[in-house]
Amino acid sequence: MPPSNIIDLPELRDSTGVFHDRADAGQRLAAMLVEYRGSNALLLGIPAGGVPVAAEIARELDLPLDILGASKVLLPWNTEAGYGAVAFDGSVWLNPEYIEHYRLRQETIEEGVAAAKTKVQRRMQRFRGDRPFPPLKDRPVILVDDGIAAGSTLRAAITAVQNAGAGQIIVSVPTGHSHSVEQIAGLVDKLYCANIRSGFSFAVAAAYEQWTDVSEDEVAAILKNN
Repeated sequence: MPPSNIIDLPELRDSTGVFHDRADAGQRLAAMLVEYRGSNALLLGIPAGGVPVAAEIARELDLPLDILGASKVLLPWNTEAGYGAVAFDGSVWLNPEYIEHYRLRQETIEEGVAAAKTKVQRRMQRFRGDRPFPPLKDRPVILVDDGIAAGSTLRAAITAVQNAGAGQIIVSVPTGHSHSVEQIAGLVDKLYCANIRSGFSFAVAAAYEQWTDVSEDEVAAILKNN
């Protein structure tokens, strides 16, 4: 039985093409998160794809927006698939099943983690500069991404906000695979996922009519204008 802290939209279950784009997805999530309107909750978008979603929620609910740098640890022969993730504070999560399946050597893992950390640090510097990270202690934090496939990036992000003492951790995503959603829900206080899908094959992009990669320039522009 799925955890009781998962909130979804039953009419969207196991459907594809349910959002026009990330902005539309953010507006749908904002309607689900209305209880947080004008509260002291902090929205943290995960670059790159989570930022345009989070920006819409921030506008709709009058909430402050910041970013949480986190990135997959990629397989050396694939630019998309990963076997773990790192967050801006150095938190690392690795999937032991994937490591065993792909027979990854320790040297390969160390190189992958180092590359991910470099990417996260570069993005944090570009998007936040030298501004101190906002205090999270005893504060509700809403982590936003554009979807949950394996969930490794969110695992690292959750660890980072736990380390910072967040009072309540909420995950908000437009779409997610049912298995991963249930696993992530077990790590947080609440998980909002508008479109939960099951099945062997899953792609975050399938939930959107319009899907493109979000560039770092786009992220910087969104944060500047928010």
